[in-house]
Amino acid sequence: MTAYGIIFGLGVLMVAVTALDLPALGSANDPPRDFVAVPDADSPPGPVVPPEGEGESAASVESIEPEMAAVPTAVSSGSLGPDFEPDVEERRVTVRRGDTLMKVLRRAGAERGEAHASITAIGTVLDPRRLKIGQKLTVSFRRPASADGTSGKIGELVSVTVEIDSERSVTASRTESGFDVRETVRPLDSTLVRGEGRIDDSLFVSARRAGVPARVVMDIIHMFSWDVDFQREIRRGDRFDILFERFRDDDGRPVKDGDILFASLSLSGADLQLYRFVADGVVDYYDPKGRSARKALMKTPVDGARLSSRYGKRRHPILGYTTMHRGVDFAAPRGTSVMAAGDGVVERAGRYGAYGNYVRIRHNGTYKTVYAHLKSYARGVRSGKRVRQGQTIGYVGSTGRSTGPHLHYEVHRDGRQVNPLRLKLPTGRKLKGRDLARFLDHKTTIDVALAETPTLPRLARAGAGEE
Repeated sequence: MTAYGIIFGLGVLMVAVTALDLPALGSANDPPRDFVAVPDADSPPGPVVPPEGEGESAASVESIEPEMAAVPTAVSSGSLGPDFEPDVEERRVTVRRGDTLMKVLRRAGAERGEAHASITAIGTVLDPRRLKIGQKLTVSFRRPASADGTSGKIGELVSVTVEIDSERSVTASRTESGFDVRETVRPLDSTLVRGEGRIDDSLFVSARRAGVPARVVMDIIHMFSWDVDFQREIRRGDRFDILFERFRDDDGRPVKDGDILFASLSLSGADLQLYRFVADGVVDYYDPKGRSARKALMKTPVDGARLSSRYGKRRHPILGYTTMHRGVDFAAPRGTSVMAAGDGVVERAGRYGAYGNYVRIRHNGTYKTVYAHLKSYARGVRSGKRVRQGQTIGYVGSTGRSTGPHLHYEVHRDGRQVNPLRLKLPTGRKLKGRDLARFLDHKTTIDVALAETPTLPRLARAGAGEE
C-alpha cells in the first residue's frame, strides 16, 4: 500500500470518530469510561454527574432536559429532581371600573385560551358579567424553578377564585380535562351586638360615635321613617338602642353585619320600639303590640335631607310675592336618591312646566304623591310602571322654577293637595291569633337577649377588639 493510501485511510477513520462523538482516546493508564454515565441504584433521581475529575467533558442524556423545561406542561417533578420542584404563585387582583373577567385574568398574566376555559367553568355557577368594582380575585399559576433557585417564567393557569362576599367564593381549578368549578361557603359565627346612646346632634352622627355601622344606622332610619320626621322630631337628649347581628370568621374577625333584631327611639319622652319578625314568610318590623311599622306612605322620601320649606303660605323666592306652597321642600345634595313614598303605579314621569322633571305616583283610589325638580329619573321609571315603597325613582336636582337642588314633595288626597307632615295614615298589618302569640314569645326572647348583651363601648373595654 502506498503512503497516499495510508494517509487517506487515517483521514476516513478520524472523520468517523468525530461523527460518532466518541470520547477522546487516552493513555493505557486511564481508567475505562462509559459513553453514558449511569448513577448508582441508591442515588437519588436527578441530573447525572460525570465521574470525579472529568469536569464537563463527559456527555449525558439528561444534560439536554433543561431545554425541554421551557414548556411547563412537559415538565414532571420526578424527572427534574428536588431542585426543580414546581411551585405555585398566587396573585391577588382587584376588579377596576370597566373590567371584565377576561380583562382581570389577562392582567394577572393568564393566557387567553386558559382564561376563557376558566371563565366558562365559572359561568356555570356565577354570572361573570356581574363583577363589582373592588371585588377580589385570587389567580394561581404553576411555574418550575430554574436550576439556580430563581423562579422561571410564569407557567400554566392553575386556578381562579372569585370572592363573591365574605361567606362565599367560587373556584375554577385545572384538571386533566380542563377546569372544574366548586362553590365554597365559609362558616361564620353569629353574635349579638348592642349599640346604645344619647343623641347629641343627629341620630346618624351619635350612633356612629357609639360604634354602630353606617349601614345599620341607615336601616334604622328607614324602619322608623313611617312614624318619625328625622328633621323635625329629633331633639338633643333623645336616646336610641339597637340590637343587631354581627358575623365573625374562624379567626374571630368581624366580616359583616346582619339583621337588626330590635330598635328603639326615645323621642321627647315617647318610646318607639320595633321588633323584627317573620309572618307568612314576610319579614317586617312590629311594635310591642304586634302592629306593623309600615304605613301607607313614608313621611320623608329622601335620605339625609333638610326640611327647607314647609306647607302653607310663603313669599316665593323667584316670583317675589306671597303664594300658597302646597307641598314641602327637602334640601339635599344634587344626585341624592329620591324614593317612592309607597307602593303604586307611576302616572306621569316627564317634564311638567315649573315643576321641572316630575313624577306622580298613584298609590290607591285615595292617595297620590308628587316629586318635582328632579335631576333625572331612575332607570325604568316611566308611565305605567309599578314601583315599591322605598324604591329609588329619581335623583334630587334643580330643574324647573328652582333656586337650588331640592325635592318638592306633595301628597294628594282625593285630588287635593294636603300637608304631608300632618297626614295621619293607617298602620299596616296587625298580627292576630297564632301569629300574635308567636310574636309575643319572640319578643320575650329578644328582650332577654337585649338585657344580656353589653353595649359596644363595654365590648371594646373588655378587649373584644375594635368593633
